[in-house]
Amino acid sequence: MGFSGVESHKLCIWRRFATKYYFLRNVIGLFWVFAGAVFAVFALACWIFTGSAGGFGLSALLAAVLGFALYRSARTPVEPMGVEALVATALIWISLPLIGMMPYLAAGLSPIDAIFEAVSGLTTTGATILTDFEALSPVHFVYRGFTQWVGGIGVTVLFIAVLPQLAVAGRQLFFTETTGVQKEKLTPKVRQTANGVLRVYLLWTAVAFLGYMAGGIGIYEALANALATVPAGGFSPNPQSFASYSYLTQWIACLVMFFAGVNFMLQYRAVRERKSDFLLMDPEFRAYAVLILGFGVAMALWLALNQGQGMIPALTHGFFQTISIMTGTGFASADFAQWAIPVQIVLLGLMLIGGSAGSAGGGVKVVRWILVIKHIGRELKRALHPHAVLNLRYGTRTVGEDVLRSVFAFLGLYVVILGAGILLISVFEQDFVVAISSAMACLGNVGPGLGAVGPMGSFGDLSVVSKATLTFLMWAGRLELIPVFLLFYPETWRSLR
Repeated sequence: MGFSGVESHKLCIWRRFATKYYFLRNVIGLFWVFAGAVFAVFALACWIFTGSAGGFGLSALLAAVLGFALYRSARTPVEPMGVEALVATALIWISLPLIGMMPYLAAGLSPIDAIFEAVSGLTTTGATILTDFEALSPVHFVYRGFTQWVGGIGVTVLFIAVLPQLAVAGRQLFFTETTGVQKEKLTPKVRQTANGVLRVYLLWTAVAFLGYMAGGIGIYEALANALATVPAGGFSPNPQSFASYSYLTQWIACLVMFFAGVNFMLQYRAVRERKSDFLLMDPEFRAYAVLILGFGVAMALWLALNQGQGMIPALTHGFFQTISIMTGTGFASADFAQWAIPVQIVLLGLMLIGGSAGSAGGGVKVVRWILVIKHIGRELKRALHPHAVLNLRYGTRTVGEDVLRSVFAFLGLYVVILGAGILLISVFEQDFVVAISSAMACLGNVGPGLGAVGPMGSFGDLSVVSKATLTFLMWAGRLELIPVFLLFYPETWRSLR
């Protein structure tokens, strides 16, 4: 019996999938198997505390079965090309939330709300649709923080440190998770580098957890908040975020959030070689610290002069919100959506600046703005001296034209996607403040916006189209745009093996 045209076409697609994409199937399968083990732990914890697996059991089963099937179908080791690593990273970051949404569905959230919350967690955005914080169990809130903790260190980095079976593939995947002027190895082997970064990450997690307990927070809230602070995430189990905590707790959060926005590799090098001047010698760190100091003082002065706050409250809220918004953490020590419009505009600007490359921070990143400013300065000099040879320097290094092209390509894509998101959301919400602030907050992986989606508000009342748009923006922002567009480029799939 012969096949019909449609059946023959379907068979060709299946054969093509079965004989190609070895690396994609292999690495995604391994990630899902690892995720299944994590979900199983949460299922056990949820069963112990609530008497129900809370949807974690289903997530564990799906991840383990599908992951093992994918991995078994592509056991042949294949050394990946650069494009394969980028595509794998993009698919991992969207497939894990699809499985991780099950606990939210079990808690009663709608499918769009569940995927929104799951993506917001893994991308460390911290935007939430929750209006009733009693709807989730303490285990669910710890899970929310854990998804951000994993997303902040980068699923790839954590996986490489734990499962070295990725071998050569680990290097390509590791560096798709980092940004900067130049990719730099701090140790001969990428697994050692990943372990070094992970140790710094664990150290700050411990500092946050113990510091919050010292500030008077209970163990459960301290753990959930610590898991959300180090990755610059912002998911707090407290509906008032940090506004109901002591000044000591808020300053501890400021310290941890500040270093969450600093290049983790740079921090590891400073600790490993016991030379703190590694940080001060880095141009991006100096710019990052000066910006936070300047905007923090300016914000504190405004609060003191215009709202009559005392010195300690003004300094606390001024620096807390400056650091929280610039790093993309999104915690709130006060309802800044009620502050004056000029101050809100400054906060929106901080969302665009972002943290340092190679950190958990979101946004465009400080290093890119440094290069843009230097490039503009070089072009002004070139107008005065047309025949001069003008190299662009970043610290002690000369920046190549290929780096500048990638920076401006990123900024161009960023503006286009942000503009499209604002336009689409404004049509469905009829609120430009909500549209522009929510789009900027989600694409920059910051979290809260202004107006109805402010720090004491929720994204829950937005339309389905707006939530879907913001979910895409969170995913694209965490992947820094390029891997996302590769998925929609036909040549990408033709080049994969």
